Amino acid sequence: MFDGFDERELPTDRGPIHARVGGSGPPLLALHGYPETHLMWHGCADELARRFTVVAADLPGYGDSHRPLPAADHAPHSKRALATDLVQAMAALGFERFAVAGHDRGGRVAYRMALDWVDRVRALAVFDIVPTAEVWARADAALALAYWHWGFLAQPAPLPERLIGSDPDGFYEHHVRRIGIGEAPRRYPKSVLDAYRRQLRDPTVVQAICEDYRAGATIDREHDGADRAAANRIEAPLLALWGSRGALPLLYDDVAAIWRDWAADVTGAALDATHFLVEDRPSEVAARLIEFLG
Repeated sequence: MFDGFDERELPTDRGPIHARVGGSGPPLLALHGYPETHLMWHGCADELARRFTVVAADLPGYGDSHRPLPAADHAPHSKRALATDLVQAMAALGFERFAVAGHDRGGRVAYRMALDWVDRVRALAVFDIVPTAEVWARADAALALAYWHWGFLAQPAPLPERLIGSDPDGFYEHHVRRIGIGEAPRRYPKSVLDAYRRQLRDPTVVQAICEDYRAGATIDREHDGADRAAANRIEAPLLALWGSRGALPLLYDDVAAIWRDWAADVTGAALDATHFLVEDRPSEVAARLIEFLG
């Protein structure tokens, strides 16, 4: 995994971003989802590094990146704040313009980055998400059951933190594994799964996860709503991929059509995968990214 990559601590105004950096060519920022780390990219990082300089980063609050301090308005954990951290991290490497690919929570940071930092993001890939404002606007009974953790993790502190902390392994087994992680045979090394499990045993990460979802239920919705009201759209070309065995096909008739309301240039496709499509189908994801980014 990550052959030839260097581990780096990249400075930002709020604290360091932990990343693995490797390859050569145009820069590609690779972001993970919940409750993962940059290790999510283990299956396709080497292939991508043949074409790009890959920066696989831990989101602020996750892995070995800095822990933002919580605030009552959840702004420190907003996707706007996280995107700013990561733009600064890329600048620390000398990259002022780059492509970004993100899965799950990382995808939400990525599309917010494309809206806020138009001059920095040359292309955008989002995996197994629709925009946060759309999730809440279209919420129904099906979403309440499939995405129950959205409401649970967004509850006021310290309720979800204490409940997860009382049995982190049980939460991992009966929630995280049930949404698909580790399901594809031979795609999930034990060392990687152990790293994900350890995150839920770390109270500082659990707090950051909950703050991430609290921001998603509040300030991130406000930021999305302001862009919609101002008719702001994503200018960068956008690739949307999702798992055909995940929740999105159950909740939305046409995922790509939703993204076309937010961006002018959209390519979309479902892969035979769970929610964790990057790890389920690493070669296909890498091939589609390479084709998309040229």
